[in-house]
Amino acid sequence: MPLYKIVTISNSTKALIWKIEESFNDLLKEIQLTEKSADRLNGMKSELHQRGFLSIRHLLKEVGYTDNDLIYDQFGKPHLKDGKHISITHSFTFSGIIISDEKPVGIDIEKRRDKIVKIAHKFTPIEEYKSIANHDALVSKLTIVWGAKESLYKIYGKKKLLFLENIYIEDFSFNSNKQTTGKILYEGITSHYDIHFLEIDDFTCVYAY
Repeated sequence: MPLYKIVTISNSTKALIWKIEESFNDLLKEIQLTEKSADRLNGMKSELHQRGFLSIRHLLKEVGYTDNDLIYDQFGKPHLKDGKHISITHSFTFSGIIISDEKPVGIDIEKRRDKIVKIAHKFTPIEEYKSIANHDALVSKLTIVWGAKESLYKIYGKKKLLFLENIYIEDFSFNSNKQTTGKILYEGITSHYDIHFLEIDDFTCVYAY
């Protein structure tokens, strides 16, 4: 399947999501990889990971870029050579990018799984969610919180942030406009961000800017 969804956030910012249903060979068609990317692809042990990697290059093609336009800094954060902001994600059978002309952006896609309840204490004060009696609703909410924190972590782009101590997500209800806010608190500086989320199949996509 080609492009699954385009989310137009503003005139200068949009997110694109790909549902990965093609084979490795089909995804490899019509994609030109740099030598470095080809080596990276060949070094991946999982075909699912390889297909996710290639689907990102198809998303880049959708917005007029090639693999050669994408570079990574010393922290592993992706950048576009023309100076526009980009963030990348892939999880199992979905991948996504968000691109903005002017704002730092972050995106994360996660499969909703029960195990997130067991690890929630590592990334959020779990006592805040004890009033949620429905297990599926708890999984959904925690997945959004994780995705939101991951998106802000990607915006910051360095390795020092701690999810519990440095990233805060404002509480939200599912009856809201599927949005909330978040902030990064680090070294005496607080940065504020808008966060949006959507659920697709068994996955949750969160993006921030």
